[in-house]
Amino acid sequence: MATLYHFPHDAKADRLRLACGYKGVALETRALDWFDDETFFELGVARQSPILQTDDATLHTDTVTALRDIDHLFPTGEPLSDGVIAEDAWQALVDWRAKVEIVLDRLYAPLAPGFHGIGESAEALADFKAHVQHRFGLSLEELANDRYDGYNQLAKLSHLPELAKHLAANGFYLGHPSIADCVIAADLYPLQMHDGINLPVDMLYYLRRVEETFHTPLNTHWLAR
Repeated sequence: MATLYHFPHDAKADRLRLACGYKGVALETRALDWFDDETFFELGVARQSPILQTDDATLHTDTVTALRDIDHLFPTGEPLSDGVIAEDAWQALVDWRAKVEIVLDRLYAPLAPGFHGIGESAEALADFKAHVQHRFGLSLEELANDRYDGYNQLAKLSHLPELAKHLAANGFYLGHPSIADCVIAADLYPLQMHDGINLPVDMLYYLRRVEETFHTPLNTHWLAR
């Protein structure tokens, strides 16, 4: 049994949920309250999300490293990393993700009120808004109004139309399930929540295909679910 501690609105947690779902790992998910400092104190780590705790009590806080090592952490089931994705292909994906990190974070921020843990608590929402203002120098409303420019920037940096066509032709990023799909699907899935933003149709089919193949729904914590 492994345990995943995470904030409900954190897309990175879904990377690990997908990987564990595909490998058939028994995973307990612990969605944390925005003000839950006690859990972090008990775990002995700084406030962060997600945190994967394996059955030997080891805490893994870097999803990129955990995904690359997923077949060692959980040897059962079909491999997702070892012998499945070459190091240069994985590094290229990690480099892409680093390049779009700030763009995605700005797009994610206005979506947080649509998730459990933020949206149903006025106190949590007010504190999250203050957090966003401090981090980005913009209000949640200003970031929401900037969503079209943000998405266009992401689409350009990521070549989303071309990526969608590639995924339609090959089924998965490498033509077969891998940790690359855990990153791509988890990172892009939440963008559907934005009013007026439409992912390419081929991308929507891909996201559904990943959910089915990895035995993991990705809308678990949406308030509108």
